[in-house]
Formats: sequence, C-alpha cells, structure tokens
Amino acid sequence: MTNSEKIWGVTRVAIVSPNQVVESMIQAGEAKAKLPIKDLLIRGSLGGALLGVGTTLAFTAEVQTGLGIVGALLFPAAFVIIILLGLELVTGSFALIPVAVMSKKATVAQMLKNWFWVIIGHVIGSVLYAILYIIAVTQLGHVTDNAVAAKIIAVAEAKTLAYKSLGTDGLMVVFVKAMLCNWMVTLGAVMAMTSKSVIGRIAAMWLPILIFFAQGFEHAVVNMFVIPAGMILGADVSMADWWVWNQIPVLIGNLVGGVLFTGIALYYTHLNSKPKMVLELPKTKATMPLTQRS
Repeated sequence: MTNSEKIWGVTRVAIVSPNQVVESMIQAGEAKAKLPIKDLLIRGSLGGALLGVGTTLAFTAEVQTGLGIVGALLFPAAFVIIILLGLELVTGSFALIPVAVMSKKATVAQMLKNWFWVIIGHVIGSVLYAILYIIAVTQLGHVTDNAVAAKIIAVAEAKTLAYKSLGTDGLMVVFVKAMLCNWMVTLGAVMAMTSKSVIGRIAAMWLPILIFFAQGFEHAVVNMFVIPAGMILGADVSMADWWVWNQIPVLIGNLVGGVLFTGIALYYTHLNSKPKMVLELPKTKATMPLTQRS
C-alpha cells in the first residue's frame, strides 16, 4: 500500500491495519530472534546507553524547570532513536519475540538467546554511559554539588531502599509497577508499526513512553543506568539492593507485562482478522444518486 492514494480528488492516507501490525510484530520478533550474538551485544549496548542519555536529559529538564512532566515529555526522544535505528531493547522484545514463537517463526532457544545477550549488552552500555556522564558532570570529581547528580542519587535510593523498607510488599509494588511500565513500552514499540511515515511513527510511539515515564513506573533498562550511576556517585545502595529489590523483579515484571498485555493480547485479537476500510467521500454531483442532483 502506498503512503497515500487519490480517489476522485480526495487524498486517502495509508493506515496500517491492526492485523497488519500484528504481522509486523511477528516479522520483527523473528528477525530479532535470529540476530547473531555480536549484533545483540552491540545493539543492546547502544540501546542501554541511549536510554541512559534519555534519562539524564529528563532529569536535567526536571531540575531546571522543577516540573517532572517536562522531563517525561523529552525522555521518549531516546526511545525514538533506538527504534528508528533498529537497535535492541529487551523490554520491547518481551512482546515481539513471543508472538514469533507462537507463530512458529522462532524457537524458544532463540528467544532466550536474544534476551540474555541483549541484557548483557544493556548492562555494558548503561554502566559505560554512567561512567562517562559522571566524569562530565562532576568534572572528574572536582564538582560535588551538581543538581542532576544529586537527583540520580535520590532516584537510585528510592528505587531500591524504599522497596526494601516495605519487605515482601515492596517486591509486589515494584513488580506491579514494572508490569504497568512495560505495557506502555511495548505499546510504544508496536505503535511505531502503525504508520508508514517517519513523523507518524515518532508521534505514535512517543505517547506510551511519555505515559510510563511521567508516572514513575519501573523500566529495567533505565534502572540499569540510574541505579549503578547513583552507586558510583555515592548512593547508599549495595549490589544486592540493586538486583534483589529492583533489577530482578523489574525484569520479571517487564516480561509479564509485555507478554500478556501487548504480545498475547494483540496476537489473539487481531491475527488473521479481516478489517474493512471505509472511505468517507464528500457528497458531490459525481457521487450523489441521479434523483438528488440539481
């Protein structure tokens, strides 16, 4: 289908139907599942680093304006870059690869290989960016009162110690927030498939990402940057605090949310459906019945 067609002088913009979107999800999942380890590591590292860039951009905007919503409005820029450049984001793959497996276009082993190596890449890229960013904002330790650095420390402690203080209830809270987060993040990845224009794709994927970030939901890859960055800057967070009280439950919650709310849900409701496209035309003499023409 072309981007637009002209029928009787009326321009019809090409819209990707939901069942076509699901087919695109399957194709994307298949392609991701079959990537070699080298590409998974490189694309995963870049994806992790870029989400770190988006996070520091959002924190900078929030510190400068005092409004968290401003940071949320800007954060999706990093997600857009990742999607348009075909990089890897494990949270998006939590919805895309399972539908390829269900369609027998990929195997469970290929799916697990993708997730494992992309997560390794995310950790490498996120921590590398954290080190580089800290060098930049602290001027190699000569600046100790940077406002964004203080924000990172506070967020790192809130994402770990706050849940730890609640015990098992904290694990449930962080798990649910991770599910809600990746419902939106996977929708962002899928919404990018609903348009054939770059502007349309950007607008479509921007909205769900803004929604998750503005509400403080838990995203595994963002946390792979912000928590170790906070630890390097001096946050009172141990390695066990990071992984037990945030990273592991958030990864599991992101997986469950992405698979259930986006992958399986859209697969079963839209696959092989046959939507009808209705084109509304303005009433002209050419389209009116003969009895209504003057």
